[in-house]
Amino acid sequence: MVSSDQRRRQLAREKFERQQQRREEARRRTRRLTVVIASVVAVVAVIGVGSYLALGDDDKKDKADAAASSSPSASASPEAKESSAPEPAMEIDKKAEYTFSLKTSQGDIAFAMKAAKTPHTTNSFKSLADKGFFDGTKCHRLTTQGIFVLQCGDPKGDGTGGPGYTIPDENLTALGKAGADGTVTYPAGTVAMANTGQPHSGGSQFFLVYKDSKLPPTYTPFGTMDEASLKAVKDIGAAGVAGGTADGAPKKSVEISKAAVAKS
Repeated sequence: MVSSDQRRRQLAREKFERQQQRREEARRRTRRLTVVIASVVAVVAVIGVGSYLALGDDDKKDKADAAASSSPSASASPEAKESSAPEPAMEIDKKAEYTFSLKTSQGDIAFAMKAAKTPHTTNSFKSLADKGFFDGTKCHRLTTQGIFVLQCGDPKGDGTGGPGYTIPDENLTALGKAGADGTVTYPAGTVAMANTGQPHSGGSQFFLVYKDSKLPPTYTPFGTMDEASLKAVKDIGAAGVAGGTADGAPKKSVEISKAAVAKS
């Protein structure tokens, strides 16, 4: 006959095994969403051509692996690889500041963009917003562990969509020099470009940082949320990920009904 202590231990083991299975499923999902893999990272040059610096010892490699598993990447779709669509012609005032405003199902979100620091990114987002590119799309990814970001801007909603062209990286030194672990701190309120892990591969996907997050300085920081917008994104983050994992679609669905970019 099984004693109560044995039964408790058995239940504890079963609970642990279920937790391990869920964690493994979350890791597999993250690997599918993320193009940047640790095995590639280990051989990348110190200049950060991939997403992470090549580090010398096992401990540092483990840190890079952990960061890579939750990086805000945009997978390269077949359409993006084959497209030869040109970047939009420069039409903005490079000396001006612009505001990107999003009307979403979870409240209004807005952030300021300084064209002088990120002219290509600002110009591209204004061009896309003017065409209604972001209208009717969802913020498809929320990460609540390791890094704390809400990712949006994918018309397909699966991490592979884009505008059919790419824009150059900009403003990569704005957050300082990378530390020994190959990362810098992206402060809460920062808005930055997602990419495929390769230089100059940004398209339309971007991520909103709702809590200080350490990432490699390979993601163009191009905007800053106001306090009300940061609170709205924090609330989305606090609600967690659908299914209870740490990386996936937000439990509070974030649908963008209208996006607009206007000169401040």
